[in-house]
Amino acid sequence: MVTTSDFRNGLTIEYDNDLFTIVSFQHSKKGRGAAFVRTKMISISTGRTKENTFNAGQKFVDARIEKRPYQFLYKDDLGYTFMHLETYEQITLQENFVQNKDLMKDGQNVDIVFHAEQELALSCDLPSFVELVVDYTEPGLKGDTASSTSLKFATLETGAEIRVPLFINIGDKIKIDTRERSYSERVK
Repeated sequence: MVTTSDFRNGLTIEYDNDLFTIVSFQHSKKGRGAAFVRTKMISISTGRTKENTFNAGQKFVDARIEKRPYQFLYKDDLGYTFMHLETYEQITLQENFVQNKDLMKDGQNVDIVFHAEQELALSCDLPSFVELVVDYTEPGLKGDTASSTSLKFATLETGAEIRVPLFINIGDKIKIDTRERSYSERVK
């Protein structure tokens, strides 16, 4: 059990029959009133953000969450199949557990988040950055580079479509920020 005084960023608690990770919190006491804690939390199951205010000293059940290293093997009718990098055990996750699945290619290393007590897979997290090859993009026209914010659409080797700068061509390897689904840099 944890109380509001134990809150820290990254702590996962059970609340409203769901698991929430605390993103930010602030202890507050105004005047003669009771102290309280304002929190911003993200639901692990839905990914939605929730803001809540708790009375100081309120108790919660803390959930032990583990990230385990896996490698993406393939996708079939049953879902996405991953192999643990140390034990070589394979698990299959449904499509709704995998975020940014269109940025994931065969052999990609990922972290799968588990609820440790129940041995239940909660989500699959890609690394912050992935490197992919551009399969198709329109050529940038000479003179279109006057603005540094000029972007065009590019289709990647996995089928994902993102916006890239005008100087990116077919066959270029680029680094993509998976958290924002945005172009980061060209890889040599």
